[in-house]
Amino acid sequence: MWRKDSGYPYLVSTSLTFSRMGDGARRAVGAWLGAGRALADEVLGVSGDVLRAVASPGGVRGVVVETAWLAAHTVLYPWGVLEERLKPDGHFRAYRTDGLPPRQRGLVVSAMDAAGTPIVLVHGIGDNRSAFAVLSGALRRRGFGVVHAVNYSVLTALTGDVRRSAALLGEHVERICEQTGSDRVHVVGHSLGGLIARYYVQRLNGDARVRTLVTLGTPHGGTLAAYLLSTTLTRQLRPGSELLSELAEASRPCRTRFVVVWSEMDQVIVPQRNARLAHPSLLVEEHRIRDSGHLSLPVDSRTLRAVMSAITRSDDEQNHPIVPARTGSPNAALTEGHGSHSGLPH
Repeated sequence: MWRKDSGYPYLVSTSLTFSRMGDGARRAVGAWLGAGRALADEVLGVSGDVLRAVASPGGVRGVVVETAWLAAHTVLYPWGVLEERLKPDGHFRAYRTDGLPPRQRGLVVSAMDAAGTPIVLVHGIGDNRSAFAVLSGALRRRGFGVVHAVNYSVLTALTGDVRRSAALLGEHVERICEQTGSDRVHVVGHSLGGLIARYYVQRLNGDARVRTLVTLGTPHGGTLAAYLLSTTLTRQLRPGSELLSELAEASRPCRTRFVVVWSEMDQVIVPQRNARLAHPSLLVEEHRIRDSGHLSLPVDSRTLRAVMSAITRSDDEQNHPIVPARTGSPNAALTEGHGSHSGLPH
């Protein structure tokens, strides 16, 4: 006889029920279970990679920086809610360089076009322009005259949509070009901000305005973290979503150069490799940082060097792909292209 609490009758019943299913139902259940196992394996594998990165000396440093920046960012956040007033003249108001610090003067004299091109900063989900407090100040100190951070609603996670946000970004870029007299801009987008800017460039003809797009920890391939909340926006950020499939489709050649910065220790983009970007119609330069957290990517000194290098390069108008740097070449430690890694030095 069976004991009532043995659970065995339940197992037999479940087995009989499964055996009575049609072939189609059994295949569907099997596929669902297989997908669940694959997802669990993926999460466990990613967790192991992150833990190994954190356990390294650089990883410990990254955790400290991430924690410190989180505390500082919390203090700065109320200030960032205020809209930034655009200063279209920057330090070119009188077209004189004698009053500029040596570093700014050097950039203005040697790369006037780069120094005069507006830089637009687009923050991530639930954030505001305070995310770029360090980066924007560093760019201004190095001589870039027009550095402007835009804000979008903190409710974006609940009510937002990447396509609508991209259209609004396009309107903002047009206003900046009109007020500054510039034909082109550079854009730096952190996290969701990079995806919004990418949609604007790829699907809304934004490549006519954006010379360089730098994305920092952007979920180009989606993130499993988006399954934690079910809204229109988070569903767009899930791997294989309709929006990401649209961006992955073949398209006309794009005039914007993409610079992708991602970290092996990113705790928001899961798996971390989904912050990489590969597309046959895009020119992509990739920078890998081994030990920076998601929030601290915009304050990492290696990120600043990547941004500076990208927006001052003189060959950005040439229509050719960026190829992997050869071992031993002067730039091999800094920049590589599709399918390559460049561990940026501290």
